[in-house]
Amino acid sequence: MKNQLQSRRQFLRQITAASALTLLPTMAAQSQGRQVDRIGLQLYTLRKEMTNDFEGTLERVAELGYKEMEFAGYYGRSAGEVRDLLDRLGLSSPASHISLDLIRNDLNKQIDIAAEIGQSYIVIPSVPAAERTLSDFEKHAETLNEVGQKCKEAGLTIVYHNHSFEFEAQGTGTGYEHLLAQTDANTVYFELDLYWAVNANVSPISLFRENPGRFPLVHVKDRSPDGEMADVGKGEIDFSEIFSYAETAGIKHYFVEHDFPEDGMNSVAYSFNTLKNTYF
Repeated sequence: MKNQLQSRRQFLRQITAASALTLLPTMAAQSQGRQVDRIGLQLYTLRKEMTNDFEGTLERVAELGYKEMEFAGYYGRSAGEVRDLLDRLGLSSPASHISLDLIRNDLNKQIDIAAEIGQSYIVIPSVPAAERTLSDFEKHAETLNEVGQKCKEAGLTIVYHNHSFEFEAQGTGTGYEHLLAQTDANTVYFELDLYWAVNANVSPISLFRENPGRFPLVHVKDRSPDGEMADVGKGEIDFSEIFSYAETAGIKHYFVEHDFPEDGMNSVAYSFNTLKNTYF
């Protein structure tokens, strides 16, 4: 474990140093023009709070300064009720995580819900543990292409969100490489979870440069030196460098997330303030 942690720390230092030395002028030019007025939140972070008080939690999030909500379930509320609450609070919801099972079996309804709420993106958050071989990812790519075309016809965009398992080597490549290579770049897009990518020793900047314009959404969560998730600013990920490639990546929405915060509301408040005061 110690050697593994040292390897990850070395990886983080290497991607930072190499890019800084060779691409500093470009980074500076891009970062100078970056301004994000609508910081977003993946509400999975506050799933306990949302379960106990759906309306009150969104009110508190709005008071903190968040403007964009990415849902992970609607807690029994209708699309109309969600839209009315968002409008009242001055919030919007560009995206929602929808399970692959619902995408496969109930796509038309999910499209209707997204449209009523005013969303632009339907995000598949993961794939089942039993469907993660390269052969499975080839099938997932076919599904994404088919679903992506239907979403496109409805004015929406299909997006895939990663964890770390997609980056595991499987002989001739990784699942993520298969998804990128075998999906239509004009139809299927990706939400890069920065923590999970870095945790897999994958450089977000390399992904952005090799696949420009395919990452309209990102999950912003930090990584502690021992590999745990952390509030933004409490870990070791160099967000400033990563965000300097926003234009290359095609990033349009930034969603704060922490899967297991000790105190959800304190966590999202800290991360918001870090982003607002340090990066945006």
